[in-house]
Amino acid sequence: MQQQIVEYIAKALVDHPEAVQVRTIEGDKSLIFELKVDPSDIGKVIGRHGRIARAIRTVLRNVSGPKGKLIHVEILD
Repeated sequence: MQQQIVEYIAKALVDHPEAVQVRTIEGDKSLIFELKVDPSDIGKVIGRHGRIARAIRTVLRNVSGPKGKLIHVEILD
């Protein structure tokens, strides 16, 4: 469910939604979402001073998911 949320938010922000890819890596103590977008859209997903990326992370922490796991969103270029 969290992967779909990351994908939905990213597609709403970018100019090339067809290029959005989200991969989930689940460890014992963490959950990592690797977000890949078109190179021209990276700034839109990160935002000024990282505000958009921080907001995406905040949303994910507040969505129900595995309790006690650290959630990371990595934006790949």
